[in-house]
Amino acid sequence: MNEDFRLDPNRELDEVDHKYLELEEKIFCYNPNINTERLRSAYLFAREAHGEQLRKDGTLFITHPLAAAQIIADMELDEDSVIACLLHDTVEDTPVTHEDIAKHFGTEVANLVEGVTKLTRVVYTSKEEEQVENLRKMLMAMAKDIRVIIIKIADRLHNMRTMNYQSAEKQREKALETMEIYAPIAHRLGMQKIKWELEDLSLIYLDPLGYSEITAQIDHRKDKLESFMRKISNAITERMKAVGVKCGVYSRLKHIYSIYRKMYSQNKEFNEVLDLCAFRIIVDTVSDCYNALGQIHDLYNPMPGRFKDYISTPKPNMYQSIHTTVIGEEGIPFEVQIRTWEMHRTAEYGVAAHWKYKEGITATGDEEKFAWIRGLLETQQETDASDFVHGLKVDMFADEVYVFTPKGRVINLPAGATPIDFAYSIHTEVGNHMIGAKVNGRIATYDHILQNGDIVEISTSPSANGPSRDWMNIAKSSQARGKIKQWFKREKREENIIHGKASFDAEMKRNNLSLSDIPDAETLNTCLKKLSFADIEDMYAAIGYGGLTSLRAVNRFREEIVRAVRQHALEERAAQAAQQSQQPRPAPNKGVRGVIVGELDNCLIKFARCCTPVPGDKIVGFITKGFGVSVHRAECMNYLNSGVKGDEDDRWISVSWGDIGSDTYSTSLSIIARDRGNFVLDIATVLSTAKIKITSLNAREIGGGKAMAVVSLEVHSRAELQAAINRLSMIQGVSEVKRPGV
Repeated sequence: MNEDFRLDPNRELDEVDHKYLELEEKIFCYNPNINTERLRSAYLFAREAHGEQLRKDGTLFITHPLAAAQIIADMELDEDSVIACLLHDTVEDTPVTHEDIAKHFGTEVANLVEGVTKLTRVVYTSKEEEQVENLRKMLMAMAKDIRVIIIKIADRLHNMRTMNYQSAEKQREKALETMEIYAPIAHRLGMQKIKWELEDLSLIYLDPLGYSEITAQIDHRKDKLESFMRKISNAITERMKAVGVKCGVYSRLKHIYSIYRKMYSQNKEFNEVLDLCAFRIIVDTVSDCYNALGQIHDLYNPMPGRFKDYISTPKPNMYQSIHTTVIGEEGIPFEVQIRTWEMHRTAEYGVAAHWKYKEGITATGDEEKFAWIRGLLETQQETDASDFVHGLKVDMFADEVYVFTPKGRVINLPAGATPIDFAYSIHTEVGNHMIGAKVNGRIATYDHILQNGDIVEISTSPSANGPSRDWMNIAKSSQARGKIKQWFKREKREENIIHGKASFDAEMKRNNLSLSDIPDAETLNTCLKKLSFADIEDMYAAIGYGGLTSLRAVNRFREEIVRAVRQHALEERAAQAAQQSQQPRPAPNKGVRGVIVGELDNCLIKFARCCTPVPGDKIVGFITKGFGVSVHRAECMNYLNSGVKGDEDDRWISVSWGDIGSDTYSTSLSIIARDRGNFVLDIATVLSTAKIKITSLNAREIGGGKAMAVVSLEVHSRAELQAAINRLSMIQGVSEVKRPGV
């Protein structure tokens, strides 16, 4: 099949060509009717377009789309998907256009490539906004053709496999984005195998010590665990053979992140995680699934409350299987999953299983199945960046709860959902006219947490006044929150302006700011323009109905106020310099590391570790013996206590901040919070989003159900540090954020 293949008749095939031929062979094994000429043309087109571009590891860039296409071929996707994957970086990284791809490979392939391509030619005001807009674009493309996100996930998977060549900062950034966005999307699309690998690869960079500890423990126990799995697999195989159930029995260790999450969410040591092993029984028919379940429960004792039947009630991502946890003879619990071969393929590859070439499914064939994507987009159109990502996490990535209407229709909601979420999932008008709810025949409060199997009934009235603002704090799903926002935006503009202004003013006060700090109308207009508002009342209204958070608005105002004040100061200095340029003047004192020490010039400066001052803090200096001047915050306990004791008063001197330029200053924060899983991950997420460099992050349990994290970071000013403190204070469960030395 490959004898006539040549890039150039005057040279031999190189290593990259051979990798392509492996791809071609793999596709030919599951699709003998593949259009080889078209596939080869796509490879040659991509290779020529990328030319001599290199990856960080020094290999030709073409090796990346080629490796991603191998992942697509592993899923046995159709020809257009493989070709689009080979071409997926050409529009972004080369002069190739959408029209070029459409001309050579058809509109469908061009649209797939366009859907995967980032919005690289648009300027954004923040990294967070750029990420959100790229997500929105991908979701819109997904709504038209789900293969877009499958290709994007393959692209991200190969990038994570080769992330060791990137800088430490890039590794953390991409790992966090993968853990927060791409792994959960893979889960929502039922692509469990890829989801597990993405999570494990991300953990390597997010918590390398935790990852190494778990892998070392597994390696230490490897022989014992393998012996246990062989014993259980043989016992299950013999029992199924004895009762005439034809099946395959497979065993595996739980993936690293699953163990990691259990250890941290349940505060366990590795030795306390007992269910490290899982077993899978794959049979031919659904009836065999239930027969096998009976045999497993006869062989081993089932654990109460650890049985789930996803065959009769599939997950929204199409996953079907029976899960049961049982206890073996050694007293060790283990999970058994039972499914058919068809269910197994869907469990491994999710929606990708529906584009297997021979099924002949078109890109628009499963519109109803993926209507949730369009619904998600509709409810997220007017949210800001942080709310959009939060909505994604809740709607796509949270665990689900299944409840029923009085007529028996199954409604899927995120875990923690309330009757308000249920009402809006039925219809917008049901939610807007809701006056009460019953759960299992009993009157329930609006904030009642729904459980699996609940029967929910909503009472409505045409004369209802509409949703309450409190519902925004009760509703769990972004679908419900989005519809409540839309109602307030449409019905209550004047009220929104009043509430929004009050919220904005309160947030400004918390940040020691006011509108009077804005130096001129131009600065105000710049603030509003960057927030996409024509006037300040529109901004107040958006805050009032929930389309914008007061924190985001105030952060934007602070940035512009600081910029404008600095600009005015520079202009004043320039004017003064011009006036005094002809006048003799004494040489000014030179600030060292941004600090001016009285009349001293080039004095040795160091910043006290006890209070870690940063520009904007009120500061004092202490003359040390042989080490120059140590700079402390004026509120540092060491300074205040020295005044009480009367010790060495003559060694405290006046210092002030000079021109700090673009320098960063090291400081630290201690954070007290309720002990829970993902606490450290949430801290890293908040600071990464704020573009604040973390130099270390440690956490420990302090008793009483609480944990303390100490984070060392680098900031430019007190205002930037205060913004970080404000954001950290908003993390779920955080009760205190403190600077050292006070």
